[in-house]
Amino acid sequence: MGDKVQARKVAIETGLPVLPGTPVTHTVREAERYFDEIGFPMILKAVAGGGGRGIRPVQSRSEFTHLYTTAQSEVRDAFNDDGIYLERYLPRARHIEIQILCDAHGNGIHLGERNCSLQRRRQKVLEEAPSTVLSPALRAEIGSKAVKTALSIGYRGAGTMEFLLDDQGRYYFMEMNTRLQVEHPITELITGVDLVRQQLLVAAGEPLELRQDDIVIEGHALEMRICAEDAEHDFRPVTGDVEEYLPPGGPGVRVDSHLYSGYSIPPHYDSLISKLCVWAPTREMAIARAKRALDEYIIGGMTTTIPFFKVLLDNPHYLAGDTYTNFLADYADALGIG
Repeated sequence: MGDKVQARKVAIETGLPVLPGTPVTHTVREAERYFDEIGFPMILKAVAGGGGRGIRPVQSRSEFTHLYTTAQSEVRDAFNDDGIYLERYLPRARHIEIQILCDAHGNGIHLGERNCSLQRRRQKVLEEAPSTVLSPALRAEIGSKAVKTALSIGYRGAGTMEFLLDDQGRYYFMEMNTRLQVEHPITELITGVDLVRQQLLVAAGEPLELRQDDIVIEGHALEMRICAEDAEHDFRPVTGDVEEYLPPGGPGVRVDSHLYSGYSIPPHYDSLISKLCVWAPTREMAIARAKRALDEYIIGGMTTTIPFFKVLLDNPHYLAGDTYTNFLADYADALGIG
């Protein structure tokens, strides 16, 4: 059984709500048996893989066969596993994830949430913490349930429990990532906790140094995934040489990158070339700081997503915090996405 399906099973057993879903299927005919149970729209999810691969929303029965077979082919080639399961689809869902830490002594804490709703091709583009939609009570509820679920399987280390949040504030467990994620720096920025250090201590068998009451969320943080991509052509990956490299700095600005002047970006890897993170006391101040940092960021000779983020951070719907997983598709024209 795939890890995602196993995680779903554990979530149900520990009381986490999940969207109606199916067992793993391997043929269209097998999947069709669940049409009445799930209904349309639905979403196809591959058992194997990650990074948005093998995920397809399906609006109607007429397009099901084509989307099922293309999703299956994608993950079969990449991960040698063609298992697909079906879930009910939430078109305006927010993607919320909870950062947790657990040790080998039965202790676990959460460090609040990240809003990862801004995505292209089911892959995250910009994350922020905390979200604009969770109340302190709902944050505590989801966080405590996430920790309970992780401890129930004896999980040890840093991990992320991922959820979908609907328009009515109802949340549904999706999956667990059993590692530090790309966007972990913004959790470090709002909590002051070095997640890498904590993970190493836990892996060495040490008990957690922190208790839940020690975790205090202060301010707001954004992470922009700077990619070697052309947003005007549907985020098409690009390669080439970095002719000039000058990252931004100053208070509340963090850049994680391997770039340098003269570096050649190869075609063989993910297009992510830098993570630009900012922190400020409020969301409005964090956005202003991010815009200043983007203006100062120079990656010469390359097409990157820096210009796209400058447009995004001026979008009134983004500024209002009204983001969801289909946001970039719905506002593609306004954002200059070709």
